[in-house]
Formats: sequence, structure tokens, C-alpha cells
Amino acid sequence: MFSNLSIGATLKSLGVGVALAVALLFGLSQTGVISGTIPGFGTPLPTITVYQSPTCGCCGKWVQHLEAEGFTVASEMRQDMRAVKQQAGVPQQLSSCHTAIVDDYVIEGHVPADDIKALLSNAPDGIQGLTVPGMPVGSPGMEQGNRLDPYDVLAFTSEGGTRVVASYGQ
Repeated sequence: MFSNLSIGATLKSLGVGVALAVALLFGLSQTGVISGTIPGFGTPLPTITVYQSPTCGCCGKWVQHLEAEGFTVASEMRQDMRAVKQQAGVPQQLSSCHTAIVDDYVIEGHVPADDIKALLSNAPDGIQGLTVPGMPVGSPGMEQGNRLDPYDVLAFTSEGGTRVVASYGQ
């Protein structure tokens, strides 16, 4: 869109501040930060379906986090979250309050959007999904001021194996 404009013409007609803002936004859109694409691939982010209890407040905050990071979210209110988790194959010891499905992956709990994007761009074999077990303070949707409890994002397999893929607050 801006490839035909020279820097000098842009600075004269738009002013330095506006030109810098345009350059920044153009750069961010190329990296996928604001365009809703998987970084490095230019592929649009898939829709993520979030199953949550209608009484859960932190689930809605996590959905807002995903939307702010470029995901399109389809929310489904469910009373039977235990059944949703069982059907998705989430082991009880890895569970949290909400369960999401994106492509063929299960996302359990307050997993940061950047970790979901990394999963989608890397598409590792044998991984069923990502989880942040429990509800750690400071994870997306669980913010409480500046408090950040240490937590890990775990990849899990259908056989019950886990490994740490990211750590926060350590």
C-alpha cells in the first residue's frame, strides 16, 4: 500500500509523527502482531472455540486477551465443563476452568496467546494441546495488579505425557 510513496514525500505530506506511526503499524502488520496472523508465516489465525461456564469471570477476560492478540473467538457457554474436558482428552490433573479447541489442538486454562501461536506455527507431532493447570494469578485473564505467581505452560500428549514449553514469573 505504501510502496509507491517515498520517505521524503511521506514526511512532508503527513508529518514526522504520522509517518512514524504509519511505519510502525505497517511493520507490526508485517510481523503478524496486529493482523491476526501466525508470526513468520502470514497465515491467518484460525478461529478458537472456547468452552466456558456462564458463571466464570476469568474465562471472559482470557477471551478478551485472545481477541486482543488477533484471534477470532467463538465462545460456548456450557454447564457440563467436566464432560467437555473428558471429551477433549484433558487429564484431570491438568485441568483448569475453560477448555478451547483451535485447529486440532486442545488449549486448557489460561495459556498465553503467544504460546498458542507458537504451537500453531510449529505444529509439533504428538502434542494434543497446551495447558496451564489451575488458575495462577498473573496469567492472562487472572491479572491482579502486579502480582505474578510462577507458572508453567505444559504441552501434553494423548498418552498422558507432559513437558514444559514456557515458564512465567520465575
